[in-house]
Amino acid sequence: MSASRRKRREAPVSPAAGLVRFFEEVESAFEITPKQLVIVSLVFVITIALLNLLLR
Repeated sequence: MSASRRKRREAPVSPAAGLVRFFEEVESAFEITPKQLVIVSLVFVITIALLNLLLR
Protein backbone atom coordinates (compact mmCIF):
# COMPACT_ATOMS: atom_id res chain seq x y z
CA MET A 1 0.00 0.00 0.00
CA SER A 2 1.40 3.38 -0.93
CA ALA A 3 1.94 6.18 1.60
CA SER A 4 -0.70 8.40 -0.02
CA ARG A 5 -3.39 5.70 0.39
CA ARG A 6 -2.49 5.26 4.07
CA LYS A 7 -2.78 8.98 4.69
CA ARG A 8 -6.26 9.07 3.19
CA ARG A 9 -7.50 6.33 5.51
CA GLU A 10 -6.27 7.91 8.74
CA ALA A 11 -8.92 9.78 10.71
CA PRO A 12 -8.23 13.47 11.22
CA VAL A 13 -7.44 14.49 14.79
CA SER A 14 -9.50 17.36 16.11
CA PRO A 15 -7.43 19.92 18.04
CA ALA A 16 -10.33 20.57 20.45
CA ALA A 17 -11.00 16.91 21.21
CA GLY A 18 -9.40 17.01 24.67
CA LEU A 19 -10.89 20.37 25.64
CA VAL A 20 -14.45 19.07 25.75
CA ARG A 21 -13.50 16.37 28.18
CA PHE A 22 -11.41 18.80 30.27
CA PHE A 23 -14.25 21.29 30.75
CA GLU A 24 -16.76 18.58 31.61
CA GLU A 25 -14.58 17.50 34.54
CA VAL A 26 -14.00 20.98 35.99
CA GLU A 27 -16.40 21.99 38.75
CA SER A 28 -16.81 25.49 40.14
CA ALA A 29 -15.40 26.24 43.59
CA PHE A 30 -18.67 27.94 44.52
CA GLU A 31 -22.09 28.27 43.01
CA ILE A 32 -24.36 31.31 43.18
CA THR A 33 -28.11 30.98 42.84
CA PRO A 34 -30.26 33.55 41.03
CA LYS A 35 -31.79 34.56 44.36
CA GLN A 36 -28.35 35.30 45.82
CA LEU A 37 -27.44 37.33 42.74
CA VAL A 38 -30.57 39.47 43.05
CA ILE A 39 -29.90 40.09 46.75
CA VAL A 40 -26.27 41.09 46.15
CA SER A 41 -27.33 43.37 43.29
CA LEU A 42 -29.98 45.07 45.44
CA VAL A 43 -27.49 45.62 48.26
CA PHE A 44 -25.06 47.14 45.79
CA VAL A 45 -27.68 49.49 44.31
CA ILE A 46 -28.89 50.59 47.76
CA THR A 47 -25.30 51.21 48.89
CA ILE A 48 -24.58 53.37 45.84
CA ALA A 49 -27.83 55.32 46.34
CA LEU A 50 -27.07 55.96 50.03
CA LEU A 51 -23.51 57.06 49.25
CA ASN A 52 -24.85 59.39 46.57
CA LEU A 53 -27.24 61.01 49.10
CA LEU A 54 -24.64 61.25 51.88
CA LEU A 55 -21.85 62.74 49.78
CA ARG A 56 -23.85 65.57 48.18
